Amino acid sequence: MDQRRFQRVKVSLLGRFMLENRREYPCQVINMSPGGAAVVAPVTAGVGERVIAYIDHIGRIEGKVVRMIDGGFAMTINATARKRDKLANQLTWLANRHELDLPEDRRHERFAPEEAVSRIELADGREYSCRVIDVSLSGAALATTVKPAIGTPIILGKMRARVVRHSEEGIAVEFAAVQDIEEVRKQIS
Repeated sequence: MDQRRFQRVKVSLLGRFMLENRREYPCQVINMSPGGAAVVAPVTAGVGERVIAYIDHIGRIEGKVVRMIDGGFAMTINATARKRDKLANQLTWLANRHELDLPEDRRHERFAPEEAVSRIELADGREYSCRVIDVSLSGAALATTVKPAIGTPIILGKMRARVVRHSEEGIAVEFAAVQDIEEVRKQIS
């Protein structure tokens, strides 16, 4: 019987986390609630071990490992009531933005890059050329013949990103972190 206090939402959020040994590791949160998260990670953590994570779109969370799952662990999230409310709102937006065709959270102005030719790399190492239609500090629109599934992590040039939308011309991606304008110019080519 599921005894969780909060309902879990399926997500695909990239991030990084730190264990008590103070080493950082990449991770992906596959489901989350204001009270806990399921984390896929390349290393295992012990039950009861303290975890601090920085998750895309969510920010900093901390808690303890409560059980092992296939390829990772489940953790609690220690947060104030206010932080839990904010987290619930973020998760609601993330869960509903595609189903309700909500616009992407465009916080940054888009521009056409001077060097538009780039490449994308999938997790299995396959690479494809693409043309950068426009780019911002938080994402890009790409003209490409390959259309990985929404949520698929990719590398655009040298930047981690994930597919957030398909279009007639190709795909839209969201960067793993907000970038500096000069870094965007350097990293996409």
